Amino acid sequence: MSRIAGIVFANDGTAAPLLRDHMLPKMPGANPVILSIEGAALGWQGWSTEQRASRVFADAMLRVVLDGQVLNARELRSGLNLQDGDAALIATLYRQKGFEAMLSQLVGDFAIALYDVAESTLWLGRDRFGVKPMYFASLPSGAIAFASQPGALIALPGVSSEPNHAFVARFAGMHYRTFDNAPAESPYHLISQLPSAHFVAAVNGAMEKARAYWGIRRQDDWNQSEDLLAEQYRELLFKAVSRRVDAAAKPAFTLSGGLDSSSVLCSAATVSGRKQAAFSSVYVDATFDERDEIADVVHDKVSSWTPVEIPNQIDLFDIVAEMVRVHDEPVATATWLSHFLLTKQVARGGYDALFGGLGGDELNAGEYEYFPMYFADLRASGQTDELDEEVQAWAEHHDHPIFRKNRQTAKQMMDRMTDPALRGICLPDMPRMLRYADTVNRDYFDLSTFNPVMDAPFDSYLKNRTYQDMFRETLPCCLRAEDRQCSSAGMEHFDPFLDHSVVEFMYRIPGSMKIRQGVTKQLLRRAMTGILPEATRNRIKKTGWNAPAHRWFDGPAIEAMRDMVGSNSFRNHGVFDSKRVMALIDDHVRIVTSATNQENHMMFLWQVLNLETWLGQLDQQK
Repeated sequence: MSRIAGIVFANDGTAAPLLRDHMLPKMPGANPVILSIEGAALGWQGWSTEQRASRVFADAMLRVVLDGQVLNARELRSGLNLQDGDAALIATLYRQKGFEAMLSQLVGDFAIALYDVAESTLWLGRDRFGVKPMYFASLPSGAIAFASQPGALIALPGVSSEPNHAFVARFAGMHYRTFDNAPAESPYHLISQLPSAHFVAAVNGAMEKARAYWGIRRQDDWNQSEDLLAEQYRELLFKAVSRRVDAAAKPAFTLSGGLDSSSVLCSAATVSGRKQAAFSSVYVDATFDERDEIADVVHDKVSSWTPVEIPNQIDLFDIVAEMVRVHDEPVATATWLSHFLLTKQVARGGYDALFGGLGGDELNAGEYEYFPMYFADLRASGQTDELDEEVQAWAEHHDHPIFRKNRQTAKQMMDRMTDPALRGICLPDMPRMLRYADTVNRDYFDLSTFNPVMDAPFDSYLKNRTYQDMFRETLPCCLRAEDRQCSSAGMEHFDPFLDHSVVEFMYRIPGSMKIRQGVTKQLLRRAMTGILPEATRNRIKKTGWNAPAHRWFDGPAIEAMRDMVGSNSFRNHGVFDSKRVMALIDDHVRIVTSATNQENHMMFLWQVLNLETWLGQLDQQK
């Protein structure tokens, strides 16, 4: 694990003291290294002293700091006469090819800062999926500063902690899928975020426009047999897992009852020839507990299993306050509280890397929201018989007392979420997005003006919906939370499904090999034959990665919520309509205590608590 930060003045400036005294202390880690020259200073710090030689490079003309790892460094270094170290490799490739071409050759999870002394140019680059973070800001002095976390930037004189009102309003009153619709923004008004797969240059203090160096290109679907494609998928996933296992000294694996985390762990056990250590969030509340589903993988592939049990009553306000301090921002969903407590337990075990299954749902069409997109593709192709069969199987496998599954629901969802006149164009689910929009004061920000960007690089509704999730909705906030929490615990984090070779391969797989007969992740299931226990491989129902937050917002916690919403500070922040929020608290209590078949408001309450906690912490910093 490492963090990077730096500051570059267009003219003379004392960069090194600002980096040393203001920026680096605001990020996790130790063992800082500062590379300074003239008006520029680049810094690195991490928990492991062994990483320093690999992650920093300096000579007369270049300075390089790296957060993350280059996983294909051995292949790239072959034939080059240079010292070991990823940062040294980056410097060599930059000299040979330039910054953009250099990034395109790298495989891995990384954020890179490179300062070219001769050109007076600062280059910043980020990996293809944004596994590693990168933020930057312009200072009144004319300097450009960057950091792995925004807290290091607002620690600088002249960088305001004023919130980004558009972000705050989305976080306050909209679904979490909207939070990252503008990937170049951050929660702070004066701080920008470098989007995934992008790079940017600052020349003599002037920041240029960020540009993409990679993207998923539209190509024809594969036409090989499903058996052959499953074999190729397995080989690609094994390679992605193997590269990352080799990069970790002592890896651990998150394990749920789902296919994604199980596939990563079992693949690691197969390629390494040894069982692996696993950690699982489990709950006293049986609604989201997956102990029984986890048992088969634990028996076959796990050397030691640590269940991290989370009770119904927790110190919710204290834990959220700690999380917000670690994140420098509010945290998107309640499930990340479970992960936060799990990472602490993993770190206590002495592990240096935590593996997960993020990206698996998007690549393999694993979310329930993907069914209507596949249905819409069938309808657009005139496959009416197949559509009828799929809708019927969907209803049989996945009906729910609150979220009903039937032909009428399927048609309503297709009509609401896809444009039948423009093939492949997905529509935002505005009723879902705007469910709590009326809680936000229009004087603070008018959410009726929010018009989400919907990417459409493909002519398939399913592919476009999963692409949207990968780059603007579900994945960005999850990767950010995973990064902050693992970094604060001194660990790297790896998600092998986000190896770009795996992603590019899966975007050429037809929808019928992902969803069939009402069952998702069909090609992954076939690829994992003999790797996963059969009970896991064939499981249809999924609990989903969720947490019993309805229990956490109970008893003393719900009374504390009432006190918070009724406070002067809550009203003075001006974000929420206090009366409307209080009414939703009352309604949540009614739903939970009556055990009625009705969706409660736990995720909204989570967002209120996180946002108010963050705003309160910003008040204390002023």
